[in-house]
Amino acid sequence: MTDRLRIGACLSLTGRFAQFGRQAAAGLEAWRSLEGTADVIVADDRSDRRTLEAVLPGVAARCDILLGPYSTILMRTAGRIAADSGQLIWNHGGSGDDVEQAHAGHVVSILTPTSRYAEPLLRYIATSNQGPRDLYVVEGPGSFGRQVADGAVMMAHQFGVRAVRAEAGDFPPARLPGEWDLFSAGVFERDAELVAKSLRMPNPPRRVCTVAAGVREFAQAVDDPEGVFGLAQWFPGSGHEVLLGPREGKFLSTYAASGSGLPDYPAAQAAAGAIIAANCARLAGSTDRGGLWAAAADLETSTLFGGFKIEPQTGAQVGHQTVLVRWTDGNPAPVSTPARAPS
Repeated sequence: MTDRLRIGACLSLTGRFAQFGRQAAAGLEAWRSLEGTADVIVADDRSDRRTLEAVLPGVAARCDILLGPYSTILMRTAGRIAADSGQLIWNHGGSGDDVEQAHAGHVVSILTPTSRYAEPLLRYIATSNQGPRDLYVVEGPGSFGRQVADGAVMMAHQFGVRAVRAEAGDFPPARLPGEWDLFSAGVFERDAELVAKSLRMPNPPRRVCTVAAGVREFAQAVDDPEGVFGLAQWFPGSGHEVLLGPREGKFLSTYAASGSGLPDYPAAQAAAGAIIAANCARLAGSTDRGGLWAAAADLETSTLFGGFKIEPQTGAQVGHQTVLVRWTDGNPAPVSTPARAPS
């Protein structure tokens, strides 16, 4: 293995996932600048599975370490390609449980899986002193929304929170009786639309949380985000212990110096993927699949993105936790969620 690693990734620089793929690319560039001993190769997958299938093999051939694309949809394809070709791919962009567990020995995941996405929200509700009410869990189209909603309903029961499952097409109704909360898990545009409709109801929800509100672009998608909760894989100021890679402040300043502004979680999770992968390559002394997998399976650490530990039989992430944020005075900020064991 050479001292200078070549890190390759297919990311959505154009297409429906471009706002997230570009942040991931900028996050990798910030990490490269700070690392100083790596090169980064990025190809545009155009947010399209067929394009990804065409360009990923070429990127893999040119790099020592292969990072996956942004989105569960594209990562599903990338994981299959890696497994079919006998390679290992580092998944920083697809949190679907099926993606994280599908290809043992070929996919190492950085992200909290979808089934645990809502945990900090449920801990927050369960430890509040505002009394019981129904939490309506609305899933959007596709497997991501379904898996997040499935996990939220399952954990709600464990935390003693009453959960009511609802379909996005039928929600919200004209009126709901009593006090109620809303959690929506879907694609960005539909999440924002559902939040706006719910807040205009005669009896609006007391608390609203949506995955879409975990990024700053949410402020452009709704008239007034004030008080809305969001969930994110990472958010600045979360106070994660850093044992590997640059500290958060250094990463933020380097990212901002590139003219990209403040990063959201796609940037941090891509950087974390590179940090963990490069560290495993050095621990293994090689970039062959078996050595990287063994190093990752033995590793328990943390980066600016948060904790890292995988389930060694599947490669699914078990050490990382999502972050609950709330919009206040026009900006999202992390919310403290007290530790509480499920009842």
